[in-house]
Amino acid sequence: MVKTGGNFTLKGLGTALVTPFRDGDVDYKAFATLVDMQVLGGVDFLVPLGSTGETPCLEDDEKVAITELAASRSGGLPVMVGVGTNSLKHTVRNMRLLEDHGADIFLVVVPYYNKPNQQGQYEYFKAVASETDKPVVLYNVPSRTGANMESDTALKLAETDNIIAIKEASGDLEQIRRIIDGAPEGFTVLSGNDDQTLDIMKSGGAGVISVVSNIAPALMSELVAAAYDGDYAAADLIDKKLQPLYKECFVESNPIPVKAGLASMGLVSNELRLPLVPCRQETYEVMKQIISTLGLGSEE
Repeated sequence: MVKTGGNFTLKGLGTALVTPFRDGDVDYKAFATLVDMQVLGGVDFLVPLGSTGETPCLEDDEKVAITELAASRSGGLPVMVGVGTNSLKHTVRNMRLLEDHGADIFLVVVPYYNKPNQQGQYEYFKAVASETDKPVVLYNVPSRTGANMESDTALKLAETDNIIAIKEASGDLEQIRRIIDGAPEGFTVLSGNDDQTLDIMKSGGAGVISVVSNIAPALMSELVAAAYDGDYAAADLIDKKLQPLYKECFVESNPIPVKAGLASMGLVSNELRLPLVPCRQETYEVMKQIISTLGLGSEE
């Protein structure tokens, strides 16, 4: 089966965009700057409204405005918006809310807190996909949801025409390789963990939805492009260079460290919405040092 949803194969680098805040409100000016930085850095698509974007703490009008702003400054790059919840009704409501405001693709996480079994996950995603003509990307991140999507379930869902890819953040490379090996033509596997991007791409994965690329879009773009072209020597060099940043971006809950890094670059205020709070001073100082060592700045 060849995928037809959206008439394209999803591949390359997508950035899971942070949502900047200032004095409690979304800082749309800072968000526009971040989007521009991603486009100039060579990313392949944009991913607002994910967990990195603190989406559970956003209001509907903010979600619409963020989606519209990302689309308006994307330079024609696809915009993949996070819409998943732990309720079918609410997930569909999010799709309806955003479908006419610049969303090209829907990213849908395995329902969290409910801990659905494999049959429940299958039925849920089939129902979600049936509610839209737009492409749908599965998102498996058991560390946040409490439920793993097994490879058999992912491959069964991959037969659905408009389910075009999976963002795999289980950390289980064997499971991920089974999905890659069994995927129908046009269905792609994207890494959901920056530090596993190269290993997954060496196994046939198509790219990554990255947190680190908020800070280093050009470097991550070069890594992914080299790996996609099979130039693993070049990709390995960049990967080694980025290892400290990979690690530090997740020493506290995402997006706490990456916001600290962006704040140290002067790009955003180091502000989050409760229940998240700014990082420890130690994290901030380490992030600042790593970014300096990499030679990155607001003009990266």
